[in-house]
Amino acid sequence: MIRILLADDHTIIRDGLKKILSTVPDMQVVAEAADGNELLALLRAGLPDVLLLDMSMPGRSGIVLIQQLQASYPALPVLVLSMYRESQYAVQAIRAGAAGYLTKNVESDQLIGAIRKVARGGTAVSPAIADKLIGQARQLAVLPHARLTARELQVFQMLAEGQGINEIALTLSLSGKTVSTHKANILAKLELSSTAGLVHYAIRHGLLAEAGEVGAASHIP
Repeated sequence: MIRILLADDHTIIRDGLKKILSTVPDMQVVAEAADGNELLALLRAGLPDVLLLDMSMPGRSGIVLIQQLQASYPALPVLVLSMYRESQYAVQAIRAGAAGYLTKNVESDQLIGAIRKVARGGTAVSPAIADKLIGQARQLAVLPHARLTARELQVFQMLAEGQGINEIALTLSLSGKTVSTHKANILAKLELSSTAGLVHYAIRHGLLAEAGEVGAASHIP
């Protein structure tokens, strides 16, 4: 039996995943978390066989959370299930220690196969991302956003999706000054001069979550 912990801040997503996985004889959802802090508390109480992790949750999330999980629980297979379709995020997640990366439009049988694969110690990515990974790895050094650190990439995503400095600071438990510094570094590395330019860059390079694109564009100052 593969014991699975679901970490996603959307109840409807967790309910849908539980419904899918309840039909699989060798899988059982043993716990669920709605944010990064809740996830870490559950892991301290005991490890599942596989962690199915949303890339974007309140509090600790994204690449930074994956790195923390890898440092604290190196034997825990982390399978990312994300809205972000850009292969840049998949490359970052795998490098941070994730065992797999799937987008949320994946078919149920592919998800089930990926869970079994990472539970056995393998690596799993969706077919669309697999096609891009080799080329992305070769081109990574020439892409401006590839120079962003894991934390900068996280702040970049939130800025591009329309969140303000104070909102980001509260979500990530950082000071407003620290977030502003990250924003300044991001703009410098991307050779941009404004948040509007940052949003347009994100749209141009496919770096927005599908559900967040309209909301981000509507918040351009």
